[in-house]
Amino acid sequence: MTKFFTKKQASNYMTAELGLPVAEKTLSKLITIGGGPEFHKFNKRVVYTQTALDEWAKSRLSKPHKNSSEQEA
Repeated sequence: MTKFFTKKQASNYMTAELGLPVAEKTLSKLITIGGGPEFHKFNKRVVYTQTALDEWAKSRLSKPHKNSSEQEA
């Protein structure tokens, strides 16, 4: 069965396991305005899957750079 993460657990997972700090408050804001990881609702609680968090984090990363003067495409 799929494991689901609360906002707090999702924030901790992204920070500790992926090394990409995302605050719980940021996730709350993104639920309202959009642009965050895909989520589900369980009763009134928002929950995330690990796959959704991983995919969202990957989508936010830039391409690899070899130096700081490279332009974003």
